[in-house]
Amino acid sequence: MRKPAFEPGLEKAAEAAERRRGFLLGLPAYVYLVVFFAVPFFIVFVTSFARRSATGATKYDEFSTSAYVKLLDPLVGTIVWRSFWIATITTAVCLLFAYPFAYYIATRRPAVRNALLVLVMIPFWSNFLVRTYAWRFILGSDGPLGTLTEAMGREPFRLLFTPAAILIGLVYGFLPFMVLPLYAAIERLDWRLVEAARDLYADGWTAFRKVTLPLTRSGIIAGSLLVFVPSFGAYVTPAILGGGKDLLLGSYIVTQFGQARNRPLGSALSIVIMAVMLVALMIRNRSGAEEI
Repeated sequence: MRKPAFEPGLEKAAEAAERRRGFLLGLPAYVYLVVFFAVPFFIVFVTSFARRSATGATKYDEFSTSAYVKLLDPLVGTIVWRSFWIATITTAVCLLFAYPFAYYIATRRPAVRNALLVLVMIPFWSNFLVRTYAWRFILGSDGPLGTLTEAMGREPFRLLFTPAAILIGLVYGFLPFMVLPLYAAIERLDWRLVEAARDLYADGWTAFRKVTLPLTRSGIIAGSLLVFVPSFGAYVTPAILGGGKDLLLGSYIVTQFGQARNRPLGSALSIVIMAVMLVALMIRNRSGAEEI
């Protein structure tokens, strides 16, 4: 029996049809990304090179880099530096609490593991703004902590509108973003390597430092980026828990678009945050953390 002749034209037509089918299936997502991401980014990018008039109006009639020059102002540098340090401390605290918790989850039996993962994701079931206002009540002088200290005959405990309150709110809000990547990295860990290290007379700390920690580096990097980037430009938490006393980058950008009517400067600062996100993604891809 003769085999059917191979026809490359039919194969190419099938591949073209498959590509068209894939494009049509992904078309709604492409349209969504263009309308809600690409177009706003283009508007912000163009506005960052616009000119602010004396009355606060945005002029697009000529190319100007005055907004980017303004970024060299000492006030802007102070705000960026303050935001950077708060984001760094938030990331470090989240990592400190999340790693042992993720390790504990990954080493439990499946039933307990699933229950603990549900507990980690429960905060996502409620609105972030509502949870932040709950912390405002807890940390305020009329909250449970203030009532307790007042009942003990002391001054009402008040942590609200301080950098510590901002830090607590950021850690609470972004801790799950650190736990989940770490759990994914630890859960995939080949425990035979740890057992081999122990068989070679390594103690628990040495086995962790030499084997477990390097093999879970991708989870550490992914979780740190997922916490650092939104903390760097956070607005809601500093505005509600900080009371605007310590101006951070997110609040400063909102001020430029609102009261200051300096859209070019606000757009330039937004571009800076996007550049930080791009650098973070490059670090993530180079480190292999995209597997998480």
